[in-house]
Amino acid sequence: MRLRPVVGLLAGLVVMSSSAAMAQGVSASDAKLHARLLTLDTHLDTPANLERGGFDIMRAHPEQGPFSQVDVPRMRAGGLDGGFWVIFTPQGPLTAAGYAASRDAAIGRAVKIREMVAANPQTFVLATKADEAAPIAAAGKIIVYQSIENSYPLGEDIGLLKTFYGLGVRMASPVHTLNNQFGDSATDPVKRWNGLSPLGQAWLAEANRLGIIVDGSHASDDVIDQLVAQSKTPIILSHHGAKAVFAHPRNLDDERLKKVAASGGVIQINSLYVAPTTTTPEFRTKQGALRARLAKWSQLTPAERTALSKEIADLDTAYPNWRASFEDVMANLLHVLKLVGPDHVGLGADWDGGGGVKGMESVADLPKITARLRAAGYSEADLQKIWSGNLLRLLTQADAYRESLATAQGK
Repeated sequence: MRLRPVVGLLAGLVVMSSSAAMAQGVSASDAKLHARLLTLDTHLDTPANLERGGFDIMRAHPEQGPFSQVDVPRMRAGGLDGGFWVIFTPQGPLTAAGYAASRDAAIGRAVKIREMVAANPQTFVLATKADEAAPIAAAGKIIVYQSIENSYPLGEDIGLLKTFYGLGVRMASPVHTLNNQFGDSATDPVKRWNGLSPLGQAWLAEANRLGIIVDGSHASDDVIDQLVAQSKTPIILSHHGAKAVFAHPRNLDDERLKKVAASGGVIQINSLYVAPTTTTPEFRTKQGALRARLAKWSQLTPAERTALSKEIADLDTAYPNWRASFEDVMANLLHVLKLVGPDHVGLGADWDGGGGVKGMESVADLPKITARLRAAGYSEADLQKIWSGNLLRLLTQADAYRESLATAQGK
């Protein structure tokens, strides 16, 4: 249970009760329960927005639709205490120049995260250990863990992983949408390595040595099999789905989900690959154009901002099948919970990275998940595991392994 100063707790309950009254299916008691939980998400792509002109994390941005789903007011409204803020780099060429450019971009994004915290010390706190989460939340502040999505920026220098560890990174995945120097991607049509590459094997050993949680999301089934078998600590799937619910390459079949759980791992359910969706080249072109204009938000007049917000909303209305629904998210979550139990499941919705669905537009809507899980018979203890306990267990185990190596070496 989350322990907060009395004033902060009462204020939180007022916000949560107000949100619950407006959210279909969320009662006042469910809202109060949600407010008591320590609530973390394992995949916040919001650092990408920190690089966008005019974006202010301290202000709510509902007018930007699916292009902005996480900010402080909506985190407060949805009872989200924090999570893993992602250092993401898209896959590029496997060349010295490509590695250097991605390395610099990744370090730049890590700096942006730290600048966000430094500029708002009354709101954010950097965290690196599991036992830091509860005290930060109790103080009414937001927890900022850091993760790497796609280790491509490391190039062929595994030693750079220690540099990112020094910046606060405590979770990392080897690949993204395409194969790279570390292994095969779930969505690359060609298998290059049939799992991890030799460099990927070294990457895994170094992540374990440093005490970094190993993340299998976006990796091929072969890579996930090898991570489960070879990692010295349980792995996480930081933003994943069930193939039995939606047969997408990014999702995992039931047998592998059970193997992840049996090894002590945790499956964090996302809101992106949860059901079939329909897009067209025209939609993607229009969405890209709106995103480009949004990047210049600070340069727009009030009238231009209003017009852009309307165009964003109109596009969503004109193409209603481009994203899934809240019910689709719950179908995945409930399926995996039934399959492996509440000791091995969590939430990583891919906010600001393509996640968000009809009926769960932003982090302000998170109490709906608690309400549905409670209605499905899950206890408060179960919910605490799902919302953060399982994740924090993995962080504790990863750190304990690092310390055991240090003790064995007499350091």
